[in-house]
Amino acid sequence: MAEWSGGDALKRILAGLSGKLRNAKEVAVGYPDGSKYPDGTPFATVAAANNYGAPSRGIPPRPFFSNAVQAGKKTWGPLLADQLKAQGYDAAKALELTGTQMAFNIAESLVDTNGPPLSPVTLLLRERFPTRTGMTFADVLQARRDVASGKVSSLSGTGAKPLVWTGQLLQHLYGPSAVEVRS
Repeated sequence: MAEWSGGDALKRILAGLSGKLRNAKEVAVGYPDGSKYPDGTPFATVAAANNYGAPSRGIPPRPFFSNAVQAGKKTWGPLLADQLKAQGYDAAKALELTGTQMAFNIAESLVDTNGPPLSPVTLLLRERFPTRTGMTFADVLQARRDVASGKVSSLSGTGAKPLVWTGQLLQHLYGPSAVEVRS
């Protein structure tokens, strides 16, 4: 029968690893911190409305977030395992680095989303309010009337791309608040 020695040292090493692995339990990625547009609208609300659609508001689904999760679910687990090893099993560091990659993948998906096309009303509003500053519901109603009477926007190309009216939804994914490690 083999003998075992050094049990106390092994226990200390395992206890240290256990502590590192327990220093964080999850990572929230995307829009977890409650950040908002200048008008107070949460980024998460806008992202959800665009990802899943909001038919009552005339917004079709543009599943940039869901598509990123679907594509990433095969690679993010192995990435986390690799990061745990590389970070000496420090879960907080590994989750932060993995979360940063996840946020980048979501941003890529947002950029790659090109449809469905924007409505003529949205295009007209983008032309009139490039930064959305000062736009009110009365302006939306006026744009609806203008489109109904034949007015069209001259926007095309990047100006007509879904999900990038002000660019803030995308920019947020590249900032530090796009990844939140939780204990």
